[in-house]
Amino acid sequence: MASLSQLKGTMLTTILITLVIFVAFIAVLSYFFSYATDLSLSLEATLIGAFGLALFFMLIQFLISPYIVAATTHLRYLKPGENPWLEGVVSKLANAAGVKQPRLAIVPDPTPNAFVFGNSTNNMTLAVNEGLLRQLNEAEVQGVIGHELGHIRHKDSIVMTFLSAIPLIAYMIVQMAFRVGIYTGGGRSRNDRGGGGAALILAAGVIALIVYFVSQLLVLRLSRLREHFADAFSAYLTSSPRSLESALTRITYGLSLSPKETHGARALYISDPALAKDEVQEIVQQKSKYDLDRDGVLDEHELELAMQQEVRSKWSSVNEMFSTHPPTYKRLLLLKQIDQEISSRGLQTTNIYGRI
Repeated sequence: MASLSQLKGTMLTTILITLVIFVAFIAVLSYFFSYATDLSLSLEATLIGAFGLALFFMLIQFLISPYIVAATTHLRYLKPGENPWLEGVVSKLANAAGVKQPRLAIVPDPTPNAFVFGNSTNNMTLAVNEGLLRQLNEAEVQGVIGHELGHIRHKDSIVMTFLSAIPLIAYMIVQMAFRVGIYTGGGRSRNDRGGGGAALILAAGVIALIVYFVSQLLVLRLSRLREHFADAFSAYLTSSPRSLESALTRITYGLSLSPKETHGARALYISDPALAKDEVQEIVQQKSKYDLDRDGVLDEHELELAMQQEVRSKWSSVNEMFSTHPPTYKRLLLLKQIDQEISSRGLQTTNIYGRI
């Protein structure tokens, strides 16, 4: 059984572990830097400087990331009264969720998807693709909106923006360390201490690579968990888990048909286009197995059953470790369990995340 306290606990634990790894990494890197160069800086000064630069980088990313997302997705903010139905639904659900109503934007993209972003709970944007409004019915769209409002309620965008900067910094250091190490390895500077400077820089690159890998796995794990919590939040907010089940099935299938390259901001979306393509490809390869009415086409019901059957797929369990989103079948199973609980016991708002 899970609860909001578990989400907060997991979030805090992940943040602490990631930060401890990062601080230890900065300390080792600072030592290597002090030893390998001729700068007369103490280890403490080097550590403080390195950590300060890292925090500065994280702050810059935090401040500019909303503008980058808005620019790269080519979204257009809605004017008041432009889409009364969407505005009314978002207003109603935002009030029920206890969050400030986000700004609404439309993304000129024919694929069905949606996301929220921002660096403050008072300044969030809810963006929906044109394809979402065209391909999903009203109940399904409400399920998607409930999911995105769950992200706002849980402050997911803010937390993940900060955490995602850590593996990014580590990766940048990997690139710099190997380039500098290889370059300096060809010659020996006057303060190279017997040629050990280049070796230390390369060692720092190896450590940075390990930090990148471990921190990335931690961030991805937290990202997947938060998707589950947003799904559960939507199920109870709308009192209709079935609507989000149907929406996720349609979104996954719709994304799998898109010939477009996956977007760089795909971690923000309710469903990852790259993961959707892989999931549906696995199912299509076994089309005859899941085509129950033998009409040569997998309808929505058959596709949903197929996704649930994929729980036994070895590919899914291995691939999940490196995904920002849980496999669709796991999300459908969770929503089905919540639906059964609501049907048998009524709406239990005190145990909103009890099935995660």
